[in-house]
Amino acid sequence: MASASRTFTRALRTAAPSFRTTATRSSRFVAPAQSTFRQQWQRGYATGKDTEEGPDKYDGNPTGLIAGAAALLVGAGVWGLYTQKPELFGQESRKIFVPRFEDYQKVYDSIAKRLEENDDYDDGSYGPVLLRLAWHASGTYDKLTNTGGSNGATMRFAPEGDHGANAGLKAARDFLAPVKEAFPWISYSDLWILGGVCAIQEMQGPKIPYRAGRSDRDVSFCTPDGRLPDASKGSSHIRAIFGRMGFDDRAMVALSGAHALGRCHTDRSGFSGPWTFSPTTLTNDYFKLLIEEKWQYKKWDGPKQFEDVKTKTLMMLPTDMEIVKDKGFRQYTELYAKDNDAFFNDFRDAVVTLFELGVPFQQPEDQRYTFKSSFD
Repeated sequence: MASASRTFTRALRTAAPSFRTTATRSSRFVAPAQSTFRQQWQRGYATGKDTEEGPDKYDGNPTGLIAGAAALLVGAGVWGLYTQKPELFGQESRKIFVPRFEDYQKVYDSIAKRLEENDDYDDGSYGPVLLRLAWHASGTYDKLTNTGGSNGATMRFAPEGDHGANAGLKAARDFLAPVKEAFPWISYSDLWILGGVCAIQEMQGPKIPYRAGRSDRDVSFCTPDGRLPDASKGSSHIRAIFGRMGFDDRAMVALSGAHALGRCHTDRSGFSGPWTFSPTTLTNDYFKLLIEEKWQYKKWDGPKQFEDVKTKTLMMLPTDMEIVKDKGFRQYTELYAKDNDAFFNDFRDAVVTLFELGVPFQQPEDQRYTFKSSFD
Protein backbone atom coordinates (compact mmCIF):
# COMPACT_ATOMS: atom_id res chain seq x y z
CA MET A 1 0.00 0.00 0.00
CA ALA A 2 2.93 2.33 0.76
CA SER A 3 4.25 1.73 -2.75
CA ALA A 4 0.89 2.67 -4.22
CA SER A 5 0.83 5.88 -2.19
CA ARG A 6 4.26 6.91 -3.47
CA THR A 7 3.16 6.36 -7.05
CA PHE A 8 0.05 8.37 -6.42
CA THR A 9 2.05 11.24 -4.81
CA ARG A 10 4.38 11.48 -7.80
CA ALA A 11 1.30 11.92 -10.00
CA LEU A 12 0.13 14.75 -7.81
CA ARG A 13 3.43 16.64 -8.07
CA THR A 14 2.94 17.11 -11.80
CA ALA A 15 -0.35 18.96 -11.30
CA ALA A 16 -1.13 22.56 -10.39
CA PRO A 17 -1.30 23.54 -6.70
CA SER A 18 -5.01 24.21 -7.04
CA PHE A 19 -5.82 20.46 -7.35
CA ARG A 20 -3.21 18.92 -5.06
CA THR A 21 -5.57 19.16 -2.09
CA THR A 22 -8.38 17.75 -4.18
CA ALA A 23 -6.43 14.68 -5.26
CA THR A 24 -5.15 14.04 -1.76
CA ARG A 25 -8.65 14.12 -0.36
CA SER A 26 -9.97 11.79 -3.05
CA SER A 27 -7.61 9.11 -1.81
CA ARG A 28 -9.43 9.36 1.51
CA PHE A 29 -12.83 8.82 -0.13
CA VAL A 30 -13.98 12.44 0.42
CA ALA A 31 -16.01 14.18 -2.30
CA PRO A 32 -13.51 16.98 -3.09
CA ALA A 33 -14.55 18.10 -6.57
CA GLN A 34 -17.44 20.14 -5.18
CA SER A 35 -15.12 21.81 -2.63
CA THR A 36 -12.56 22.71 -5.30
CA PHE A 37 -15.21 24.03 -7.62
CA ARG A 38 -16.55 26.17 -4.81
CA GLN A 39 -13.11 27.69 -4.25
CA GLN A 40 -12.64 28.43 -7.96
CA TRP A 41 -16.18 29.82 -8.22
CA GLN A 42 -15.61 32.17 -5.32
CA ARG A 43 -12.31 33.45 -6.76
CA GLY A 44 -13.90 34.15 -10.13
CA TYR A 45 -16.19 36.98 -8.84
CA ALA A 46 -15.62 40.63 -7.97
CA THR A 47 -16.52 41.26 -4.36
CA GLY A 48 -19.14 43.83 -5.12
CA LYS A 49 -21.01 41.95 -7.85
CA ASP A 50 -21.49 38.47 -6.44
CA THR A 51 -25.21 38.81 -5.95
CA GLU A 52 -25.98 40.84 -9.04
CA GLU A 53 -24.26 39.11 -11.92
CA GLY A 54 -24.01 35.53 -10.69
CA PRO A 55 -22.15 32.73 -12.44
CA ASP A 56 -22.74 34.13 -15.96
CA LYS A 57 -19.79 36.51 -15.33
CA TYR A 58 -17.34 33.73 -14.29
CA ASP A 59 -13.76 34.82 -15.15
CA GLY A 60 -11.81 32.02 -13.40
CA ASN A 61 -9.18 29.89 -15.10
CA PRO A 62 -10.52 26.33 -15.70
CA THR A 63 -7.04 24.80 -15.80
CA GLY A 64 -7.19 23.78 -12.14
CA LEU A 65 -10.53 22.01 -12.62
CA ILE A 66 -9.26 20.10 -15.63
CA ALA A 67 -6.07 19.10 -13.86
CA GLY A 68 -8.01 18.07 -10.77
CA ALA A 69 -10.31 15.86 -12.81
CA ALA A 70 -7.30 14.30 -14.50
CA ALA A 71 -5.69 13.60 -11.15
CA LEU A 72 -8.85 11.92 -9.92
CA LEU A 73 -8.89 9.66 -12.96
CA VAL A 74 -5.22 8.80 -12.51
CA GLY A 75 -5.78 8.09 -8.82
CA ALA A 76 -8.77 5.89 -9.55
CA GLY A 77 -6.76 3.98 -12.10
CA VAL A 78 -3.86 3.44 -9.70
CA TRP A 79 -6.22 2.32 -6.94
CA GLY A 80 -8.05 -0.04 -9.24
CA LEU A 81 -4.76 -1.52 -10.41
CA TYR A 82 -3.62 -1.90 -6.80
CA THR A 83 -6.76 -3.74 -5.72
CA GLN A 84 -6.76 -6.04 -8.75
CA LYS A 85 -3.00 -6.54 -9.11
CA PRO A 86 -1.44 -5.85 -5.68
CA GLU A 87 1.63 -7.88 -6.61
CA LEU A 88 2.67 -5.02 -8.96
CA PHE A 89 3.08 -2.81 -5.89
CA GLY A 90 5.04 -5.33 -3.87
CA GLN A 91 1.96 -6.53 -1.98
CA GLU A 92 0.78 -10.11 -1.56
CA SER A 93 -2.46 -11.01 -3.27
CA ARG A 94 -5.11 -12.06 -0.71
CA LYS A 95 -7.70 -14.48 -1.99
CA ILE A 96 -11.07 -14.95 -0.32
CA PHE A 97 -11.15 -18.41 1.28
CA VAL A 98 -13.95 -20.52 -0.14
CA PRO A 99 -14.11 -23.88 1.67
CA ARG A 100 -14.45 -27.00 -0.44
CA PHE A 101 -15.37 -30.59 0.31
CA GLU A 102 -11.81 -31.35 1.40
CA ASP A 103 -11.95 -28.58 4.00
CA TYR A 104 -15.19 -29.87 5.50
CA GLN A 105 -13.77 -33.40 5.51
CA LYS A 106 -10.90 -32.07 7.63
CA VAL A 107 -13.41 -30.62 10.10
CA TYR A 108 -15.24 -33.97 10.16
CA ASP A 109 -11.96 -35.78 10.79
CA SER A 110 -11.12 -33.42 13.63
CA ILE A 111 -14.47 -34.12 15.31
CA ALA A 112 -14.08 -37.87 14.79
CA LYS A 113 -10.61 -37.76 16.32
CA ARG A 114 -11.92 -35.94 19.38
CA LEU A 115 -14.69 -38.52 19.73
CA GLU A 116 -12.09 -41.26 19.77
CA GLU A 117 -9.70 -39.51 22.16
CA ASN A 118 -12.29 -38.21 24.64
CA ASP A 119 -14.12 -41.10 26.26
CA ASP A 120 -14.87 -39.42 29.58
CA TYR A 121 -18.58 -38.87 28.85
CA ASP A 122 -21.66 -41.07 29.16
CA ASP A 123 -20.97 -44.68 28.20
CA GLY A 124 -17.59 -43.58 26.82
CA SER A 125 -18.74 -41.29 23.99
CA TYR A 126 -19.77 -37.70 23.29
CA GLY A 127 -21.49 -38.94 20.13
CA PRO A 128 -25.06 -39.04 21.48
CA VAL A 129 -24.90 -35.53 22.95
CA LEU A 130 -23.47 -34.15 19.68
CA LEU A 131 -26.44 -35.62 17.83
CA ARG A 132 -28.78 -34.15 20.42
CA LEU A 133 -27.21 -30.72 19.91
CA ALA A 134 -27.73 -30.90 16.13
CA TRP A 135 -31.27 -32.23 16.60
CA HIS A 136 -32.30 -29.50 19.04
CA ALA A 137 -30.67 -26.76 16.97
CA SER A 138 -32.76 -27.90 13.99
CA GLY A 139 -35.98 -28.97 15.68
CA THR A 140 -37.12 -25.43 16.46
CA TYR A 141 -38.17 -24.79 12.86
CA ASP A 142 -41.68 -23.49 12.15
CA LYS A 143 -42.78 -23.83 8.52
CA LEU A 144 -45.58 -21.27 8.91
CA THR A 145 -43.30 -18.44 9.99
CA ASN A 146 -40.08 -19.82 8.46
CA THR A 147 -38.29 -19.20 11.74
CA GLY A 148 -35.99 -21.36 13.82
CA GLY A 149 -34.00 -24.28 12.51
CA SER A 150 -30.28 -24.89 12.29
CA ASN A 151 -29.50 -21.58 10.57
CA GLY A 152 -28.32 -19.26 13.32
CA ALA A 153 -26.92 -21.36 16.19
CA THR A 154 -28.98 -19.18 18.52
CA MET A 155 -28.66 -21.68 21.35
CA ARG A 156 -25.42 -19.85 22.12
CA PHE A 157 -27.55 -17.18 23.78
CA ALA A 158 -30.03 -16.92 26.60
CA PRO A 159 -32.91 -17.49 26.72
CA GLU A 160 -32.74 -20.30 24.12
CA GLY A 161 -29.68 -21.91 25.64
CA ASP A 162 -31.50 -21.97 28.98
CA HIS A 163 -34.65 -23.67 27.71
CA GLY A 164 -35.37 -26.82 29.67
CA ALA A 165 -35.20 -29.01 26.57
CA ASN A 166 -31.63 -27.82 25.96
CA ALA A 167 -30.31 -28.65 29.43
CA GLY A 168 -26.95 -30.39 29.28
CA LEU A 169 -26.10 -29.33 25.73
CA LYS A 170 -23.34 -27.01 26.89
CA ALA A 171 -21.23 -30.17 27.10
CA ALA A 172 -21.62 -30.66 23.34
CA ARG A 173 -20.96 -27.00 22.54
CA ASP A 174 -17.82 -27.05 24.70
CA PHE A 175 -16.68 -30.29 23.05
CA LEU A 176 -16.80 -28.59 19.64
CA ALA A 177 -15.11 -25.37 20.80
CA PRO A 178 -11.53 -26.54 20.00
CA VAL A 179 -12.69 -27.56 16.52
CA LYS A 180 -14.12 -24.10 15.94
CA GLU A 181 -10.82 -22.60 17.10
CA ALA A 182 -8.88 -24.80 14.67
CA PHE A 183 -11.24 -23.99 11.78
CA PRO A 184 -12.44 -20.42 12.44
CA TRP A 185 -13.93 -20.08 8.95
CA ILE A 186 -16.79 -22.51 9.69
CA SER A 187 -19.93 -21.07 11.26
CA TYR A 188 -21.21 -22.45 14.55
CA SER A 189 -24.38 -23.40 12.69
CA ASP A 190 -22.55 -25.53 10.14
CA LEU A 191 -20.23 -26.94 12.81
CA TRP A 192 -23.04 -28.13 15.08
CA ILE A 193 -24.78 -29.93 12.22
CA LEU A 194 -21.53 -31.41 10.99
CA GLY A 195 -20.98 -32.63 14.55
CA GLY A 196 -24.33 -34.42 14.37
CA VAL A 197 -23.49 -35.95 11.01
CA CYS A 198 -20.13 -37.13 12.32
CA ALA A 199 -21.72 -38.58 15.46
CA ILE A 200 -24.24 -40.64 13.48
CA GLN A 201 -21.63 -42.05 11.12
CA GLU A 202 -19.02 -42.70 13.81
CA MET A 203 -21.64 -44.60 15.82
CA GLN A 204 -22.10 -46.94 12.85
CA GLY A 205 -25.20 -45.25 11.51
CA PRO A 206 -25.96 -44.50 7.84
CA LYS A 207 -24.13 -41.95 5.73
CA ILE A 208 -25.75 -38.54 6.16
CA PRO A 209 -25.35 -36.22 3.12
CA TYR A 210 -24.45 -32.70 4.21
CA ARG A 211 -24.81 -29.21 2.80
CA ALA A 212 -22.89 -26.19 4.08
CA GLY A 213 -23.93 -22.56 4.07
CA ARG A 214 -25.59 -21.85 7.41
CA SER A 215 -24.85 -18.47 8.97
CA ASP A 216 -24.69 -17.46 12.62
CA ARG A 217 -27.30 -15.03 13.92
CA ASP A 218 -27.64 -12.84 16.98
CA VAL A 219 -29.83 -13.11 20.07
CA SER A 220 -32.79 -11.44 18.35
CA PHE A 221 -33.31 -14.66 16.37
CA CYS A 222 -33.71 -16.89 19.44
CA THR A 223 -36.81 -19.06 19.23
CA PRO A 224 -39.51 -19.20 21.91
CA ASP A 225 -39.59 -22.04 24.40
CA GLY A 226 -41.89 -24.97 23.66
CA ARG A 227 -40.91 -25.84 20.10
CA LEU A 228 -39.09 -29.06 21.00
CA PRO A 229 -40.83 -32.32 21.99
CA ASP A 230 -42.04 -32.77 25.57
CA ALA A 231 -41.30 -36.37 26.55
CA SER A 232 -44.25 -36.52 28.95
CA LYS A 233 -46.90 -35.88 26.26
CA GLY A 234 -48.98 -38.10 23.98
CA SER A 235 -49.39 -38.72 20.26
CA SER A 236 -51.27 -35.47 19.54
CA HIS A 237 -48.32 -33.53 20.92
CA ILE A 238 -45.87 -35.53 18.81
CA ARG A 239 -47.84 -34.80 15.66
CA ALA A 240 -48.15 -31.13 16.55
CA ILE A 241 -44.41 -30.69 17.13
CA PHE A 242 -43.23 -32.66 14.11
CA GLY A 243 -46.09 -31.50 11.91
CA ARG A 244 -45.04 -27.90 12.54
CA MET A 245 -41.78 -28.79 10.81
CA GLY A 246 -43.56 -30.56 7.96
CA PHE A 247 -43.00 -34.23 8.87
CA ASP A 248 -45.49 -37.07 8.39
CA ASP A 249 -46.04 -40.09 10.68
CA ARG A 250 -43.36 -42.20 9.00
CA ALA A 251 -40.68 -39.54 9.41
CA MET A 252 -41.76 -38.91 13.00
CA VAL A 253 -41.17 -42.55 13.92
CA ALA A 254 -37.89 -42.70 11.99
CA LEU A 255 -36.56 -39.65 13.83
CA SER A 256 -37.59 -41.19 17.13
CA GLY A 257 -35.05 -43.89 16.33
CA ALA A 258 -32.35 -41.49 17.52
CA HIS A 259 -33.34 -42.72 21.01
CA ALA A 260 -31.30 -45.81 20.25
CA LEU A 261 -28.41 -43.58 21.36
CA GLY A 262 -27.56 -41.98 24.66
CA ARG A 263 -29.44 -41.83 27.94
CA CYS A 264 -31.55 -39.52 30.10
CA HIS A 265 -30.29 -37.67 33.19
CA THR A 266 -32.20 -36.66 36.29
CA ASP A 267 -30.37 -33.32 36.45
CA ARG A 268 -31.45 -32.41 32.90
CA SER A 269 -34.73 -33.87 31.70
CA GLY A 270 -35.59 -35.44 35.06
CA PHE A 271 -35.76 -38.91 33.49
CA SER A 272 -33.09 -41.55 34.01
CA GLY A 273 -31.45 -44.36 32.09
CA PRO A 274 -30.62 -45.58 28.55
CA TRP A 275 -33.10 -46.80 25.96
CA THR A 276 -30.95 -49.69 24.71
CA PHE A 277 -28.13 -51.95 25.83
CA SER A 278 -25.75 -50.35 23.29
CA PRO A 279 -26.29 -46.59 23.67
CA THR A 280 -23.29 -45.61 21.54
CA THR A 281 -24.19 -47.73 18.49
CA LEU A 282 -27.04 -46.83 16.16
CA THR A 283 -29.20 -49.83 15.25
CA ASN A 284 -32.90 -50.67 15.14
CA ASP A 285 -32.70 -52.16 18.66
CA TYR A 286 -34.80 -49.29 19.99
CA PHE A 287 -37.75 -50.47 17.88
CA LYS A 288 -37.11 -54.15 18.63
CA LEU A 289 -37.16 -53.49 22.36
CA LEU A 290 -40.36 -51.48 22.13
CA ILE A 291 -42.12 -54.33 20.32
CA GLU A 292 -40.56 -57.39 21.94
CA GLU A 293 -40.01 -56.43 25.57
CA LYS A 294 -42.59 -55.98 28.29
CA TRP A 295 -42.67 -52.54 29.90
CA GLN A 296 -44.03 -51.31 33.19
CA TYR A 297 -44.16 -48.03 35.10
CA LYS A 298 -41.00 -47.33 37.02
CA LYS A 299 -41.59 -46.99 40.76
CA TRP A 300 -39.58 -43.98 41.84
CA ASP A 301 -39.84 -40.32 42.85
CA GLY A 302 -39.12 -39.00 39.38
CA PRO A 303 -41.43 -38.23 36.45
CA LYS A 304 -43.52 -40.92 34.82
CA GLN A 305 -41.38 -43.28 32.75
CA PHE A 306 -41.25 -46.97 31.88
CA GLU A 307 -38.73 -49.72 32.61
CA ASP A 308 -38.26 -53.14 31.07
CA VAL A 309 -39.73 -55.91 33.21
CA LYS A 310 -36.84 -58.31 32.66
CA THR A 311 -33.77 -56.30 33.72
CA LYS A 312 -35.20 -53.02 35.00
CA THR A 313 -32.13 -51.30 33.55
CA LEU A 314 -33.68 -49.83 30.42
CA MET A 315 -36.18 -47.01 30.16
CA MET A 316 -38.77 -45.66 27.77
CA LEU A 317 -40.44 -42.25 27.84
CA PRO A 318 -44.19 -41.70 27.50
CA THR A 319 -43.59 -40.41 23.96
CA ASP A 320 -41.69 -43.60 23.13
CA MET A 321 -44.62 -45.75 24.18
CA GLU A 322 -46.91 -43.68 21.98
CA ILE A 323 -45.27 -44.96 18.78
CA VAL A 324 -46.34 -48.44 19.84
CA LYS A 325 -49.83 -47.59 21.11
CA ASP A 326 -50.88 -45.27 18.28
CA LYS A 327 -52.01 -47.24 15.20
CA GLY A 328 -50.68 -44.67 12.75
CA PHE A 329 -47.24 -44.82 14.33
CA ARG A 330 -47.10 -48.53 15.17
CA GLN A 331 -46.98 -49.72 11.56
CA TYR A 332 -43.64 -47.98 11.09
CA THR A 333 -42.33 -49.08 14.47
CA GLU A 334 -42.99 -52.67 13.46
CA LEU A 335 -41.41 -52.12 10.05
CA TYR A 336 -38.19 -50.73 11.53
CA ALA A 337 -38.06 -53.46 14.18
CA LYS A 338 -37.99 -56.04 11.39
CA ASP A 339 -35.82 -54.21 8.88
CA ASN A 340 -32.72 -52.26 9.93
CA ASP A 341 -32.06 -51.18 6.33
CA ALA A 342 -35.52 -49.65 6.07
CA PHE A 343 -34.89 -47.79 9.30
CA PHE A 344 -31.50 -46.51 8.15
CA ASN A 345 -32.88 -45.34 4.80
CA ASP A 346 -35.82 -43.48 6.35
CA PHE A 347 -33.74 -42.15 9.23
CA ARG A 348 -31.14 -40.78 6.79
CA ASP A 349 -33.77 -38.99 4.69
CA ALA A 350 -35.58 -37.57 7.71
CA VAL A 351 -32.35 -36.36 9.35
CA VAL A 352 -31.15 -34.66 6.17
CA THR A 353 -34.49 -32.84 5.96
CA LEU A 354 -34.41 -31.92 9.64
CA PHE A 355 -30.87 -30.52 9.47
CA GLU A 356 -31.72 -28.37 6.44
CA LEU A 357 -35.02 -26.84 7.52
CA GLY A 358 -35.16 -23.09 6.93
CA VAL A 359 -31.62 -22.77 5.56
CA PRO A 360 -31.20 -20.62 2.38
CA PHE A 361 -28.54 -22.81 0.78
CA GLN A 362 -26.47 -21.82 -2.23
CA GLN A 363 -25.16 -25.37 -2.56
CA PRO A 364 -27.55 -27.45 -4.75
CA GLU A 365 -29.24 -30.55 -3.32
CA ASP A 366 -27.53 -32.80 -5.84
CA GLN A 367 -24.12 -31.57 -4.68
CA ARG A 368 -24.34 -32.55 -1.02
CA TYR A 369 -21.17 -33.84 0.61
CA THR A 370 -20.81 -37.40 1.85
CA PHE A 371 -17.96 -37.75 4.32
CA LYS A 372 -15.68 -40.70 4.92
CA SER A 373 -15.91 -42.02 8.44
CA SER A 374 -12.87 -43.00 10.48
CA PHE A 375 -13.40 -46.67 9.69
CA ASP A 376 -14.06 -46.37 5.92
